[in-house]
Amino acid sequence: MENLTKDVKAYVVTQLIDLVGLDSDGSDLHHHLLNEDYFIIGTHKAKTWLGENVFEAIDLIKEYEEFNFGSVSTDLSDPEKVANMLAYLLGEGILQDSQHLVDKWDETLNEIDLGIICAQIETA
Repeated sequence: MENLTKDVKAYVVTQLIDLVGLDSDGSDLHHHLLNEDYFIIGTHKAKTWLGENVFEAIDLIKEYEEFNFGSVSTDLSDPEKVANMLAYLLGEGILQDSQHLVDKWDETLNEIDLGIICAQIETA
């Protein structure tokens, strides 16, 4: 799972460099980074990326959705949906590594904020 987390982290960093989330509230950054576009497109690419971690990914998604929503809504038979939901979940943990984001949770993020968040994530 460590390799998958590194991939999502690299994706988040690239998105921040590209100023995704600029002028949004800190509380909405995760949504802009990992919910407005697909992390992975294509069944084959998703299967390859998930690899031997597929069952751990499914368990993580099930636990998350059952805890937060009372039931599982992700189609766990669709590798692309599993991969993108896993990226979404891993992204939550990655963003928690930025104290600056926590401090700016209810504020509008500017270019400097995104740079600081990016640097904190890269060094975590």
